[in-house]
Amino acid sequence: AWRHGVPESVYPEALIPGRREVGGLFSGDMWGSVYPRSGFIHQADDYKAAAVIAQRAGDVVTRRGQVHVYQPLLAKPQPGYWPAGELIETDATTGKWQELTPTLSQSCAVFPNSQPRVQATDGGYAWALWRPYSCCKRAGQTFLGSTDFQ
Repeated sequence: AWRHGVPESVYPEALIPGRREVGGLFSGDMWGSVYPRSGFIHQADDYKAAAVIAQRAGDVVTRRGQVHVYQPLLAKPQPGYWPAGELIETDATTGKWQELTPTLSQSCAVFPNSQPRVQATDGGYAWALWRPYSCCKRAGQTFLGSTDFQ
């Protein structure tokens, strides 16, 4: 399924323009579609193509019961612990990307973003996906601090 986009090429998300896209036609900054979630994309800009492929991979592994061979990266909720849910493109509350190569970014953002883009000479790009998690303070212990994810 990753190589050819079958059967996802006939999903509504793949057939209806404007659904599940990174960027958009109306904004003039179309990076690519999340569906079909395959390893191929039509995008002239290597950086944008790699970002959309990363978004697709993140989309698959943050959902259960997909038509891909994969291991979901979803933790189970427990009392006092609420792990992040499904990754949704352009929604910073579900996850942000930190560029690791060709340049290491000191900040995180969703795709598309206006951060400076360095084109890799070898076409190699990598990002880390940072996900939000919530926990409640345990009684009788010291709260060390918190970080606002947005």
